[in-house]
Amino acid sequence: MAGKLLITNIGRLVGTDQELKLLKAGADMSRLDVIDDAFLLIDDGKIKAFGKKQELRFLTDETDDCQTLNARGGMVFPSFCDSHTHLVYAGSREIEYVDKIKGLSYEEIAKRGGGILNSSKRLHEADEDELTEQALARLNEIMAYGTGAVEIKSGYGLNTEDELKMLRVIRRLQALSPLTIKATFLGAHAVPEEYKGRQDDYVDLIINEMIPVVSSGYLADFIDVFCDRGFFTPDQTERILMAGIKHGLRPKIHANELDYSGGIQVGVKYDALSVDHLEYTGDEEIEALLGSETMPTLLPGAAFFLNMVHAPARKMIDAGLPIALASDFNPGSSPSGNMQLILSMGSIMFRMTPEEAINACTINGAYAMGVSDELGSIAIGKTANVFITHPIPSVEYMPYAYGSNKVATVILNGSIVKL
Repeated sequence: MAGKLLITNIGRLVGTDQELKLLKAGADMSRLDVIDDAFLLIDDGKIKAFGKKQELRFLTDETDDCQTLNARGGMVFPSFCDSHTHLVYAGSREIEYVDKIKGLSYEEIAKRGGGILNSSKRLHEADEDELTEQALARLNEIMAYGTGAVEIKSGYGLNTEDELKMLRVIRRLQALSPLTIKATFLGAHAVPEEYKGRQDDYVDLIINEMIPVVSSGYLADFIDVFCDRGFFTPDQTERILMAGIKHGLRPKIHANELDYSGGIQVGVKYDALSVDHLEYTGDEEIEALLGSETMPTLLPGAAFFLNMVHAPARKMIDAGLPIALASDFNPGSSPSGNMQLILSMGSIMFRMTPEEAINACTINGAYAMGVSDELGSIAIGKTANVFITHPIPSVEYMPYAYGSNKVATVILNGSIVKL
């Protein structure tokens, strides 16, 4: 169990929160509270106190017997919360990457047996030990770049046995890694080859067989559906979500990546925690999201890798919506879980200010995986998931210097992590 840890000589403490907000929306996304020349006191894995260094003299009793860590002028940020990944997979798909370079579309590659179906075949052939070993390496990599919480989806199984295999691997990762990990059941990621032409039968399999066994084994926190052109229709999505809700799984949806699919509206209707991708988001979709409790989540890594249109982030924020940013870490359309890079893409591709992008990668990402009451900001009582940077000149330097790792030290659950 973590003891007391006092971080001193902090150049700037970033993302402090006295109000215990669960998310930031609209104009509030540009607000990023900071404290210069700061300290941070951690006790038993939780944030105990923070403030300017001269205030430490009032905490002499609290700081007795503390392990002290000198930040050496570096900044301290809340760890990134990556609310959308597929990082349990077998092998890589760089050959499809070459197909993309040659001009084939995402859908054309899928029709040739590539894409999700390719990953499904590889996953079927891999055992749980192999999948766990590969995924742990990926978790260690993203941790070194500042991620402290991550959501991992199934969806490369596409049959009951292999979907359960993926979810069991995620459960093993939860026990092996210091990261906060949430699990999502995504049986409706694609239609297996054997169900081509009878897609509703596969939907029936998900509803009648997969969801009950996933729920009874407490293997997932959420349920997800790829509601988009060429995948699952809004009607099929509704059927799956209703079954998931009945079994205690809150919805999250892949929506509007390839077209105006209706997925955003379905997500709002069923109180989805998040709707993700959203390249095709217009006035109707924005209106549906306004006033809802659903977090619009953008995945710039996928849009970049697939050379897709960009989601209208600026329009969405100006309309008053919150935005979360996540990596979509997966072997086919976003083979990177580096949230520092995603932070930079938020500013470069979506014209989000550094403050907006940081909030999108921290507090709003935490909301999109249901943990913003515990993570995503520097607040008393929250879990102490933070990272210390090398000395950097400004907060703006974080997205600006997109090619380097600015993280010097990672602290998760109040303990220094050996990288």
